Amino acid sequence: MSSKTGPLSHVKVLDLSRILAAPWAGQILADLGAEVIKVERPGAGDDTRSWGPPFLKDAEGKDTKEAGYYLAVNRGKRSITVSLEKPEGQRIVRELALKADIVLENYKAGTLARYGLDEASLRKVNPRLIYCSVTGFGQTGPRRDQPAYDFLIQAMGGLMSVTGEKDGRPGGGPQKVGVPIVDLMTGMYTAVSVLAALARRNETGKGDSIDIAMLDVQVATLSNQAMNYLVSGKVPKRNGNAHPNIQPQDVYACADGDVILVVGNDGQFAKLCEVFGRPEWVSDERFATNAQRVRNIGELSGLLRDLFAEWERERLIAALDAAGVPCGAINSVADVFKDPQVKARGMLKHVPHPSGVDVPQLSTPMRFADAALETQTAPPLLGQHSDDILGELGYAAADIAALRAAGAI
Repeated sequence: MSSKTGPLSHVKVLDLSRILAAPWAGQILADLGAEVIKVERPGAGDDTRSWGPPFLKDAEGKDTKEAGYYLAVNRGKRSITVSLEKPEGQRIVRELALKADIVLENYKAGTLARYGLDEASLRKVNPRLIYCSVTGFGQTGPRRDQPAYDFLIQAMGGLMSVTGEKDGRPGGGPQKVGVPIVDLMTGMYTAVSVLAALARRNETGKGDSIDIAMLDVQVATLSNQAMNYLVSGKVPKRNGNAHPNIQPQDVYACADGDVILVVGNDGQFAKLCEVFGRPEWVSDERFATNAQRVRNIGELSGLLRDLFAEWERERLIAALDAAGVPCGAINSVADVFKDPQVKARGMLKHVPHPSGVDVPQLSTPMRFADAALETQTAPPLLGQHSDDILGELGYAAADIAALRAAGAI
């Protein structure tokens, strides 16, 4: 049984999901202390286990069966293998649902109903369940039966139309974001939704059903770009690294490397002008306010690029930091983990893995003053906890052996 601490240490989650979006939600809940039981296919498990290389290496330096992709989204969980196609497996899932507070699943619409494991069926077992379905397009609409992946939704949901360099420039054209951002944001919305339903259940005593669609999430997170279009009628276009509404914000080349400049208000712009010895720009009608700078960014950016080219990167970063102007170098992923601030916040940790090595894990960014989150366990091996979980349900060793022989686990 779980001995976790944390604000959700009293919560049990039955995680029937695979790949990334819903498992990301399950990992968030596990980080918060919930007991998360991950149900996987016997022999194969979550697809992401094989999405490599790279794979974690064991104590002898050999590849394990745990891909980095899988290791990114499954820490703190317990794994049990169950065949949903077999009646014995279906019974196990219903028994787990009886003890669960939350069910996460991301099968195509209608799939689990064939096994008697859909929301209506499990609610008969446990009326207090919070049952959350995560799919590409939701439980309704003309695409409800179609599969989806992050890349597809980034394209369909408009994100790629505003990401990337301008057409006609080197490297121009649509680009996807460098991480599966729709999956990650869908996982975040899923976690928020089930926790809201849990809070509501504390008031009403009733469970709820939640329908999360990746396309809905991407449309919702178009955010300022969507509103720019809705209030102006002008379709947003790719603009490289330049911000569409706040300027100057872009990548600028120093004499020895690039710098990110993020001026967020008129006060910061005045400080930037002071560092560059251009105090007259503060009252220049072309640049005095953000709206004017946005309208005249072509001219301003050209002037700034000439000034940036006169500075060495580290010297300019130090000068802008001292003036209170947000700026910084463009770090590689390796550079991120060398950053003093990242180190100070403890964003990288290592936890013991059953292969005999310590597996690196990103720390949760959540910090609680009165409910410190403990170091979580490593992402589990396939079926690592099957016997323990079944034992907790009351299965004897002989019963478990029979289930395994029948291919049900």
